[in-house]
Amino acid sequence: MTTEPLFFKPVFKERIWGGTALAAFGYDIPSEQTGECWAFAAHQNGQCVVLNGEYKGLTLGGLWENHRHLFGDLEGDRFPLLTKILDADQNLSVQVHPNDAYAMTHENGELGKTECWYIIDCKEDAEIIYGHHAKTNEELISMIELGEWDKLLRRVKVKPGDFFYVPSGTVHAIGKGIQILETQQNSDTTYRLYDYDRKDAAGNPRELHLEKSIDVIDVPSAPDQQTVQYEQTDDLQAALLIECPYFSVKKWDVKGAASLKQEKPFLLISVIDGEGRIMSSENEYSFKKGDHMLLPSGFGEFKLMGHAECIVSSL
Repeated sequence: MTTEPLFFKPVFKERIWGGTALAAFGYDIPSEQTGECWAFAAHQNGQCVVLNGEYKGLTLGGLWENHRHLFGDLEGDRFPLLTKILDADQNLSVQVHPNDAYAMTHENGELGKTECWYIIDCKEDAEIIYGHHAKTNEELISMIELGEWDKLLRRVKVKPGDFFYVPSGTVHAIGKGIQILETQQNSDTTYRLYDYDRKDAAGNPRELHLEKSIDVIDVPSAPDQQTVQYEQTDDLQAALLIECPYFSVKKWDVKGAASLKQEKPFLLISVIDGEGRIMSSENEYSFKKGDHMLLPSGFGEFKLMGHAECIVSSL
């Protein structure tokens, strides 16, 4: 058992649609097209490394493989979650993700991808693609073949603090001028349905995955935005954003001092604004905007002190 929070070094991904907004989290970003900060990642395409304590220098995947007690001795061949912060300086491609069964068969044993988005910040009148208007598979295929994207795609205006649940099979895209925190299954499988006819660095159209997309898109599809309802306890304002078979996600707003207890197999805390301190029975650590800390199994009772906004995920 450890009463020490484990802080992780993020992995950054440059994307054609990325920008520079992630620098505002205190990160040394690799370029002006930095699209993704992988905050908690144990995937072959990115492994976050512990920054402190007795496990310093080990990857999250290494902890899962060799120190399973930190995760309550959960079973599974891979760490279940992946947490990202995304900066969409331009529109992301319109995408859809497969479920576990389809990905297992068609993507060499990869997991499917159900995810959710918390809107950290966005420009006025920013919007996302969230679902589609086709009523039948035949109508869906016809609209895709004819390129009737304005008719097909369902657009939703967003503002900071909004939250969206994006199950596998949901057509979706983050629009330009939006920063989100994404909690998802540990998967990097994406099927690109439409990409605004953009070209890659070599001048070639980016690859589309139309056949696989049509295979997995839910029809009909009109997902509902989640309602965020906060409850106040002492100096903590908390909201349960989503609880589904793959993850549970909460938002914590700390203004002062809050007493809490870690009773999950693990708890992932991403600080999206402010700063403060976390105090366990034995230790005290400072945290700030842009930090990501894992509270392991058995962490027990602790206090959060300061003024900070956090997104907290677990199973």
